[in-house]
Amino acid sequence: MEYVLLVVGFILLIKGADFFVEGSSSVAKMLRVPSMIIGLTIVAMGTSLPECSVSVSASLVGKNELAISNAVGSNIFNLMVVCGFCALFCPLAVQASTLKKEFPFSVAVALLLLAFGSTGMLVGHLEGIVLLALFAVFIFWMVQSALKARKENLDAGEDYEILPVWKCALFIVLGMAAIIIGGNLVVDSASQIASNFGMTDNLIGLTIVACGTSLPELVTSVVAAKKNEVDMALGNVIGSNIFNILFVLGIATAISPITFIQENMVDIIILAVMSLLVWWFAWSRKKIVRWEGAVMLLLYAGYLGYIINR
Repeated sequence: MEYVLLVVGFILLIKGADFFVEGSSSVAKMLRVPSMIIGLTIVAMGTSLPECSVSVSASLVGKNELAISNAVGSNIFNLMVVCGFCALFCPLAVQASTLKKEFPFSVAVALLLLAFGSTGMLVGHLEGIVLLALFAVFIFWMVQSALKARKENLDAGEDYEILPVWKCALFIVLGMAAIIIGGNLVVDSASQIASNFGMTDNLIGLTIVACGTSLPELVTSVVAAKKNEVDMALGNVIGSNIFNILFVLGIATAISPITFIQENMVDIIILAVMSLLVWWFAWSRKKIVRWEGAVMLLLYAGYLGYIINR
C-alpha cells in the first residue's frame, strides 16, 4: 500500500507544481513585480509547507532530532539537487542583486544556526524568537523590493498577457493543495518503507523526509525552468532555504528547544560550504551552467553516501 501512495503522491506533486507555477507567474505579471520576488516569497513559502508541517509536528512530539535534520537536509537537497537538476535543463541566470543580497543572506542564516547550535549544543526559545524576528525582517525587505520593482515597471509602461484573477487564484490554491497532499503522501509512505528497513530517525530525517519534503521545490523549480521562469526557479530555492531556517526552525524551537548532536553540526557546516560553492559558481558567470549543475548533483550523491555510511 505504501508504494501505491508513493506513486499517487508523486503524481499530485507534479500536477500541483504545474498549476502553482502557472498561477504564481501570472500573479507576478499582474502585480508587475519580478518573478524572483514571487519565487522568494509566495512560491518558496508554499513549497516549504511540508518541511514546516514535519518539523513542527516533530517538535510537538519531542522528536527534535528529526526537526533539525529535516530542515538542514532539505536545504542541502534544495541547493545541490534542485539547482543542479534545473541547471541541466536550462542554465540558471542569476541577477547581480540576488548575488549581492538574497544569496549571501541565505548563507548568513545557515552560519547563524551553526553559531546558535555550537553554543551549548542547544537552540532554545530565545534563539527561536530571534530566528522568527529575522524572518519578519526578510519579509519586510521583500515587500519593499516588490513595491520598488512595481513602481519601476509601472513607470516603464510594460504590458503583460496574464490569466484572469479567478484563474490565478484557482491555479495557486489547487496547485498548493496538491503539492501539500502529494508531499505528505510521499513523506509518510517513504518514511514507513524506510522504517521497515530499520533506519534511524536522524538518517530518515536527512534522507527520506528531507528529500520527500523538498520534492515540491524540485518539481516546482524544474517546471518553472521549463516554462522559462528561471528567476522563479532560483528564487524558490533561495527563499525556501531561508524559510526553512528562519521560520520552520524558529517555530519549532519556540515550541520546544532543539538539542544538537555532533552530526547536526557537521551537516550545517556542509550546508554552509556547499552554499559558498554554489554562490561562487553563480558569481563567476552570473549563471549556473550545465556542467556546474552536474558537479552539484555528484557532490550531493557523495554527501548521501557519507550520511548513510557514517
